[in-house]
Amino acid sequence: MENSLGKPSAPAVRVSDAERDGALGILASALAEGRLDAREHADRVRRALGARTAGDLAALTADLPAPAPGRAERDRRDLAEWLAEWRYWLGGSVVLSAVWGVRCLGKGELTYYWPVAPLAVWAAVLVAVAIWPRSEDGTA
Repeated sequence: MENSLGKPSAPAVRVSDAERDGALGILASALAEGRLDAREHADRVRRALGARTAGDLAALTADLPAPAPGRAERDRRDLAEWLAEWRYWLGGSVVLSAVWGVRCLGKGELTYYWPVAPLAVWAAVLVAVAIWPRSEDGTA
């Protein structure tokens, strides 16, 4: 079965309570921003609570922008990015330590552990990023 655009149409997928709550959040933000008046908001909320499929919900929020991520969402995203950087640091320390170890094996003796310098600088930058004060909009 195809829709009017010639693309295969997906079967109507039933929505969960969490998806209804997400749509209600978008509607609440639109009301708070003045994009919807109280009557239209109440009508859409009633229809969202009775929505059975994803198409029903999409029709209620299609003309509204998604709300900007809140402070908690930005903090969660920043933490995930920061932890990913530490994983890169760990990978870099493994590679640098392997290079150091191969050189030590080639010389037959332990030499100065030179990877400590770049790893320390890299770690200091990561710590500085974590403690550097940020403005409300998330910029440094």
